[in-house]
Amino acid sequence: MESLQEWYANIETAQVMAIAWKVIGALLIFIIGRWVVKAAVGIARKTMSRRQLDAMLVTFLGTILYVVLLLCVLLASLSYLGVSVTPMIAVLGGAALAVGLALQNSLSNFASGVMLVGLRPFTKGHFVEAGGVSGTVERVALFNSYLVTPDNRSVIVPNSQITSNPITNYSAFETRRCDLLIGVDYGDNLKIARDTIWKVITGHEKVLQDPEPAILVMDLGDSSVNFAVRPWVLASDYWVVRSELLEQIKAELESAGCSIPFPQRTIHHINEGSAGAD
Repeated sequence: MESLQEWYANIETAQVMAIAWKVIGALLIFIIGRWVVKAAVGIARKTMSRRQLDAMLVTFLGTILYVVLLLCVLLASLSYLGVSVTPMIAVLGGAALAVGLALQNSLSNFASGVMLVGLRPFTKGHFVEAGGVSGTVERVALFNSYLVTPDNRSVIVPNSQITSNPITNYSAFETRRCDLLIGVDYGDNLKIARDTIWKVITGHEKVLQDPEPAILVMDLGDSSVNFAVRPWVLASDYWVVRSELLEQIKAELESAGCSIPFPQRTIHHINEGSAGAD
């Protein structure tokens, strides 16, 4: 009797040890596999970077590769434990369909992220107006894009919101036209005003000579004759040059005897009592 109990005990011990070894082996497969996945993704990212692929594209593809490879490692661990992977894949497929129907917005954001990375209307470091937000692109993730506003706020915008609306990329080109509207009084000498403005914009060190600046009489307004002043500058210098030109043009026009008028209205008052007495 004791020998039979010992035999059962040995069998149970052997089974427990076999299960324990399988669990340990599965954990080792997962841990080592995860380490290999991280190393492989790191190598892939370095390879893409060496080939001068866009940084945003490298990050996006690296994230997708990591998720796919890690899922393969997880299935390998479960398979080592003796879990049948084939029905699990079928279940995962059905679950994925159900989750996909429930998370249509998330899938739309993912598809939009793929479009943004593939079509590349902007890249990291560009200043854009997208999805109703203006800011510098920090990165495009699987579902959202991250922008930093000029006042240093981080804004997370769903990718589908960006692709479904117009995108304005202010950093797409190296140069940008700086449009100014300068008004002078109707009594001022237009030639003097034009020459003064021309001297200011051509004398500014950051204004480009090619393309050549332009000054046009754009409008005969209610209170002023309006010049459209159109110098070209580097996109990175736009706001600094705009501010300096406005300040210098005002000062030089005043020195030249010109004035910058403000809107005004003339009111004629009729004394009804006096008009009836006449």
